[in-house]
Amino acid sequence: MKHSDLPAPAGAHDAGRAASRAVWLKNLHQWHWISSALCLLGMLLFSVTGITLNHAAQIEAKPAVTRLKADVPAPLRAELQRYAAAHDGAKEALPAAAERWLRDTWSLRAGGRAAEWSRDEVYLPLPKAGGDAWVRIGLEDGGAEYEATDRGWISWLNDVHKGRNTGVAWNWFIDVFAATCLLFCLTGLLILKFHAAKRPFTWPMVGMGILVPCAIALLFIH
Repeated sequence: MKHSDLPAPAGAHDAGRAASRAVWLKNLHQWHWISSALCLLGMLLFSVTGITLNHAAQIEAKPAVTRLKADVPAPLRAELQRYAAAHDGAKEALPAAAERWLRDTWSLRAGGRAAEWSRDEVYLPLPKAGGDAWVRIGLEDGGAEYEATDRGWISWLNDVHKGRNTGVAWNWFIDVFAATCLLFCLTGLLILKFHAAKRPFTWPMVGMGILVPCAIALLFIH
């Protein structure tokens, strides 16, 4: 029998498995700490706002309301009247001249948002995180009104948590953050699997973490 045909010693096989296990564990630890570092601030933010959202009824907020008025210049009013006649009942963005007037008058950036058009007025909703705002322009008299409501920083944080009126960039951040948290949880679970043999309470604790919220949801959420 040739030497190469002899079976590998059991010790060599075990050493190979141990080396492979060590490599996997090292990679898991690396991805685990990287994902935890990336989502650290986000997890703190979403944890705190989870508490504030859960107790929103107990947290009092005193909205601050700002109301402003102005008169639309006659040339712009005429342009808006023509635009309204062509888009009666539609939802279309303001003309560039109207957006420029809002920016110069009240430092508002419409950003191409859709306004509600009728023959006698234009209504532009400007929702924002932590509050609300709107602009109404009367096409008959040219009177413009602006109202903004600020519900405070806790309301702002709650809306940031929900992604409400926060824009495309923040919505993308929430998706990336959720994926990073998923990676953090899965790598943590695999690390637990590697250490479970030496830590007998690992799987009972994991099972409790699954069963307790499921039981509360089934028994107390109606």
